[in-house]
Amino acid sequence: MAEAGSAPPPDTSDMYAVHGVFRDTLGAAPTLVGGIAPGDAERVALISNYYENVLSFLEAHHDGEELLVFPLLRERCAGDEVLIDDMSDQHHEALALLEKAKASLAAWPGGDAAAQAAAQERLAELGSHLLEHLNEEEAKVLPLAAEHLSMEEWGALPGHGMANFHGDKIWLILGLIRERMTDAQRATMVARMPPPALEMWTGFGEQAFKNYASVVEVAVVNHA
Repeated sequence: MAEAGSAPPPDTSDMYAVHGVFRDTLGAAPTLVGGIAPGDAERVALISNYYENVLSFLEAHHDGEELLVFPLLRERCAGDEVLIDDMSDQHHEALALLEKAKASLAAWPGGDAAAQAAAQERLAELGSHLLEHLNEEEAKVLPLAAEHLSMEEWGALPGHGMANFHGDKIWLILGLIRERMTDAQRATMVARMPPPALEMWTGFGEQAFKNYASVVEVAVVNHA
């Protein structure tokens, strides 16, 4: 627990970049999913996989907060137990919507226009739910974390997220987060990466992300 005069508190502002990934990617579903031309199987496969990775990251992110952050805040923040319980309940609601979104994505490749519309709607529903949750978490929970958690405790979140990510493109998630970070935050992220993760990112991950993002963005323009 951080105390005055002891080690500096964690910089919880890095969470804004993570939350920005969810806001932006899910908010783009009407274009990324809804804008695909009929019969474009290659594009459907690309965007379906893109969102599968985003949803896997969201699942790992919420799991990390449930295991590493919320229990400590319940223990240390007398009077804020209801807030933490509400945040946890919102996670469970998001998980239910996430499972529906995953099912719609699984049914989409090879599906018809109805499957495409369902995928778009389920992702949009999840995004709408998250908007309120993320706003409240930033306004109420991040200040508590900055005050009551140590740098080491807060710093455990990224490692948990990477270890429990079950998508096939971890470099996509790293790239999406880094796009929304400040230069200082990006430097800190690299400095704290475990050697295998750093080797992956510098060896091929960063360029793979740039290439992938370019394809996604060009396709959005072409199909809008």
